[in-house]
Amino acid sequence: MSPDLVLEATGVTKTYAAPGGPFGRRQRITAVEQVSCSLPAGETLGLVGESGCGKTTLAKLLAGLLPPTAGEVRVRGAAWNRVRGAERLAARRAVQFVFQNPLNSLNPRLTVDDTLSEPLRIHGIASERADRRRRVEELLDAVQLPAAYAGRLPRELSGGERQRVGIARALATGPQALICDEPIASLDVSVGAQILELLRALSQSRRMALLFISHDLRAVASLCRRIAVMRQGRLIEQAPTEQLLSHPANPYTELLIRSAELDLDAVEPS
Repeated sequence: MSPDLVLEATGVTKTYAAPGGPFGRRQRITAVEQVSCSLPAGETLGLVGESGCGKTTLAKLLAGLLPPTAGEVRVRGAAWNRVRGAERLAARRAVQFVFQNPLNSLNPRLTVDDTLSEPLRIHGIASERADRRRRVEELLDAVQLPAAYAGRLPRELSGGERQRVGIARALATGPQALICDEPIASLDVSVGAQILELLRALSQSRRMALLFISHDLRAVASLCRRIAVMRQGRLIEQAPTEQLLSHPANPYTELLIRSAELDLDAVEPS
C-alpha cells in the first residue's frame, strides 16, 4: 500500500433486505455494487450521479458509518471491520464527514463552542478547558468565522455559517480525509461558491484528501482533480477531471456533461 493512500475501497457492495418479494419473502436491494476507489493524501475526488444511485451509501461505507455486505474499506491500510478499541478511534479521527444540511446535523441546543468542544473531549485532544477554548478559536479561524461566534446557537447563524461550523467540527480531530455529502446543496449559489473555495484551501493547506459528492457537475469540476461517475450503485467511470469532461468514455457521463452545459474551456480544477 502506498504511504500516501488514506482511504481505499475494494469490491465494496451494500445490500438491504426489503419486503415485497414473491410469497411474502424479503427481497435484496443493492445500493452499492462492486465499487473500488481510492483517496490519496491531498486528492480531491468528485462523485456525481443521479439521485438514488448510491452516492451517499458509498460515502457512509467509506466513513465507516455503514458496514459493507461484501468487499472491504481500509483506512491507512486497516479495514474498518477489523479495527477495534483505540485503533478504531484513530480511524474515526482520520476520516470525518460533512453532512448536507447543517441545520439538521447540528444540535440546536448546543452553542458553537459546545459543538466544537465535543469531538475534542471524546478523542482526548484537549482535556483542559483552556486548551479546548484555544482549539475552538483555531477551528473557527480555519473556517473564517469570528471567535465571538463560539457563544452562538445554530438558529443564530446563516446557512453558510452553519455549514462552516459543520466543517470546523469535522476538522476538530485533524482528519486525513474529509467526506462531504452535498455540502452546498442547501445553500445559495454565492454562499456555495465560498464554501467550495474554503474546502479547496483546507485540502491544499492540510494536504487532506477530499471526497466531494454533488449533483452539481460544475461545482465538482471546479473543485476536484478527479471525477467518479456513479449509476445504479456502480462506478461506471473514473478519470482526471479534464480528461473525463473532454473525452468521456461512457454515454451516461456524456449525458451528464451535456445536461450541465459546461464550458470546458472555463474548467480549471486546482
